[in-house]
Amino acid sequence: MTKMLHIVAGALALGTIATFWLSTALAELFGSHTTVIMVKTAIPWGLLLLIPALAAAGGSGHFLAEGRRGGLIGAKLKRMPFIAGNGILILIPAALFLAFKAKAAEFDTVFYGVQTLELISGATNIVLLGLSMRDGFKLSQYSIRRRQLVKNHA
Repeated sequence: MTKMLHIVAGALALGTIATFWLSTALAELFGSHTTVIMVKTAIPWGLLLLIPALAAAGGSGHFLAEGRRGGLIGAKLKRMPFIAGNGILILIPAALFLAFKAKAAEFDTVFYGVQTLELISGATNIVLLGLSMRDGFKLSQYSIRRRQLVKNHA
């Protein structure tokens, strides 16, 4: 059950961040100011899905690690503080600030500076979460192979 929660929560978190990032980039590149306003004011509502998904993925991951800190598990654990810090210190405040500025139709230099920072930080989290997902797949394949070996030798 915990493993399934970890998989679903992690995929949901990564998909949500990727959706925020892609929506923002497409709205900025091809949309009108009305589209940008719609996207930027919707993202804070998406945080109500993202934050619990990240918490569930992190909590279940720590539980599944069972005290192990080496190898792929260690790599995943080392990424998590950076992912969380990036989200808490940059991405959440930026999303709220940009929603406020967009709602006021204030598309000034500050808006675009924060928008650039948000896109860079979001892309960083997408890459880091993607690496963690890749490592999780490797761990799952290792676990399946180990169970098959045990079954064959029993």
